[in-house]
Amino acid sequence: MTSPSLYVVSTPIGNLGDITRRAVDTLRAADVVLAEDTRRTGMLLRHLEIQTRLVSAHEHNEASRATLVVEMLREGKNVALVSDAGTPLLSDPGARIVREVVAAGFPVVPIPGASALLSALVASGIEAERFTFFGFPPRKGPERAEMLEEIASSPRASVLYESPNRLGRLMADLAEAAGGERRVAVARELTKLHEEFFRGTLAEAAARYADAEVLGEIVVVVAGRTADAAAEGEVDALAADAVAKALLSQGQSPSAVAKELRRRLGISRNDAYRIAQDAAEES
Repeated sequence: MTSPSLYVVSTPIGNLGDITRRAVDTLRAADVVLAEDTRRTGMLLRHLEIQTRLVSAHEHNEASRATLVVEMLREGKNVALVSDAGTPLLSDPGARIVREVVAAGFPVVPIPGASALLSALVASGIEAERFTFFGFPPRKGPERAEMLEEIASSPRASVLYESPNRLGRLMADLAEAAGGERRVAVARELTKLHEEFFRGTLAEAAARYADAEVLGEIVVVVAGRTADAAAEGEVDALAADAVAKALLSQGQSPSAVAKELRRRLGISRNDAYRIAQDAAEES
């Protein structure tokens, strides 16, 4: 280490053998290690026989820790930032700390290594030359609906993190939004003893995880929408418009029409509502 720097250090997501030699050297040479959970990182440091001082840095104290890190750098100290596991800042705290260090003019040095996101993606069997990372999905409301619609319409693969107890609902919502035939891979407990991959359709995944007891860390990879599916969607839209106008002429409300479009044609909630509203305005 030369000039005072903030080192963003990737740590194992399960298998401790995935720690890199550079990461070990960096953690050992740092004056302070900022950790999301000092108890969890403390176990890793003890395993590596590293005695560097630990300081907590989580979502509730990130603002004050950012100020502290800049002060330490000005004092000539080197600081390492880690998350509980994997590469920091991906659905983990630390972005504000990095921004303020950059703004203060100090180097930010990435120490690459394990990543649940990339590990799941490369083993998913899904085309992943281009992808979008969504992190943990919103639990409810318009934000969740918008995310589901974006995944359904995107030609790129989509990668999400999810908690085990919400996996079944996510699979059902994705199947409804993107269609049950869309391909998906669910990675569980990556690099650990009970590592598991499920690869299949969203309909199969929704059935598998509907009532299943799931444990461990979860990464979901959803295939992008294909050109054939996009063309088929355009045809479906014409059919849906005709159905919507016919139902409206029978006196049904736009909301009832949208529900019927979803039932008959298997289109997404947002598309069904939009088609029903457009048809109502034209009537």
